[in-house]
Amino acid sequence: MAVQVSVLPSPRCLFDEPVQICVAGLLPWQTVTLRASLVDDSGELFQAHARYRAGSSGELDLSRCPSLGGSYSGVEPMGLLWSLQSEAPYKRLAKRNVLTPFCVDFEVYAGHENTSHLLAKCTNERWFLGEGVKRIPIREGRLKATLFLPPGPGPFPGLIDLYGSGGGLVEYRASLLASRGFVTLAVAYMAFEDLPAMPEVLELDYFEEAVNFLRKQQQVKDTGIGILGLSKGADLALSIATFLPGIKAAVSISGSGFNTFIPLKGNGFTVPAHPYDLGRMKTDEDSELVDFTDVLDDHRDPATSASHIPLERSLAKFLFLSGLDDKNWKSDLYCQDAVQRLQQHGQEVEFYSYSGAGHLLEPPYLPLCQASIHRVLGLFVHWGGKWREHAKAQEDAWHRIQAFFWQHLMDSDIPKSKL
Repeated sequence: MAVQVSVLPSPRCLFDEPVQICVAGLLPWQTVTLRASLVDDSGELFQAHARYRAGSSGELDLSRCPSLGGSYSGVEPMGLLWSLQSEAPYKRLAKRNVLTPFCVDFEVYAGHENTSHLLAKCTNERWFLGEGVKRIPIREGRLKATLFLPPGPGPFPGLIDLYGSGGGLVEYRASLLASRGFVTLAVAYMAFEDLPAMPEVLELDYFEEAVNFLRKQQQVKDTGIGILGLSKGADLALSIATFLPGIKAAVSISGSGFNTFIPLKGNGFTVPAHPYDLGRMKTDEDSELVDFTDVLDDHRDPATSASHIPLERSLAKFLFLSGLDDKNWKSDLYCQDAVQRLQQHGQEVEFYSYSGAGHLLEPPYLPLCQASIHRVLGLFVHWGGKWREHAKAQEDAWHRIQAFFWQHLMDSDIPKSKL
């Protein structure tokens, strides 16, 4: 029989879904090389490869068979996805247009050394927008956002999604969350359209517009909404959960319990930026990568207390996630500090730190980005992380985020149909 490579249960799926990659029709114990490739929305090619040996029946199942080398080794069912790398250094795989899928080509080549003989090929369409999910651009008042609505009348739990200081309107996490049953509003707050790349101040009432807009949506359950943020977006999420009503649950990813870099102006008060000195940036002479981990003054110094977010006043529940190999931010230390403050005040809080994980904890199967250009600063930044450990952390964190929001926004466990 001819060699066939297949993606099960379907060649079309959501990006956060695991799949089973199988090869049939090989000779017993035949050596082959599997390659994965995709072209991102900017035309950048990402590739991975792994060397395998078929079993006695001439079949290969990546969920059971170990890779003998290549981009990874061992039994890694999704290794060909999470190990994707670009040929050009310091590129980050991120989805700009969620209306189209990433098309991943899987190819099987004979042998381990001279791999020019193609045996079989298939394509896996990996979508960020589930069947029936609506994408609605929002320009209402000052608000610049995108609303994602799951199919059906609801009511659904409502989420606000914030990314970091790279700015822009980042939609791919929000669209995946909507595909999992959350009405999700992705909000831009800097470096987008007429929003400045580095604002002199961020205004709390801008985010209040986002909260009020989401709460008015008919499909959103009226018991309160959730908010999640990454990096700078994480401390904003904590501030919003502290200073604005209606936030029932907040997730901080690689963040901190104080306001960073840009003053946050509320009604009659301002939370100053935590004191920092960019002169303490370290640049690696060989790679020219920038390390930001020491730019902040000591957060335990009483002189920095005005920048601390008074989380203990919030009525929200909190989940903190951080990577122990974060090379951009002392996120684990800063999260520990916030968690301890909450616990001292009897607040309910969850905290998970991941060995080998870097700063950019993303939805699962997006490959690790150890370094990339910071779009606002124009510098190549070290994010950290180890490939396998980071991939496992993203899978675990994604499940925990969804379970946390289902529990606190719907007062129920995560539906099995949403996993």
